Amino acid sequence: MTYLLLNAAFLAAALLVAAVALVRRLVSARFVAAVAVALCLTLLLTAVFDNLMIGAGLFSYDPAHISGLFIGLAPIEDFAYPLAAAILLPALWVLSGGARLGRTDD
Repeated sequence: MTYLLLNAAFLAAALLVAAVALVRRLVSARFVAAVAVALCLTLLLTAVFDNLMIGAGLFSYDPAHISGLFIGLAPIEDFAYPLAAAILLPALWVLSGGARLGRTDD
């Protein structure tokens, strides 16, 4: 199994949960903007620290299981985990009854 296939499963699950939150109208434009900012920061931190860790030899990837696309030393597949987290966690938060940032009907 490749990392890309594994990532696709996690991203599909995250998108499904986010779609439920959107259909139930639990998110606002302000909420989406806040999630987008968090996603950008998380991807930036992933790029910096994964490159440092790979460069230091703390871990590596089997070339047979990655696509071959890289951002620095980090394979593109490495960025699916923060992407899934940035989509899934806020969606779970609003679905569980957490604060609905930007909603006016609370």
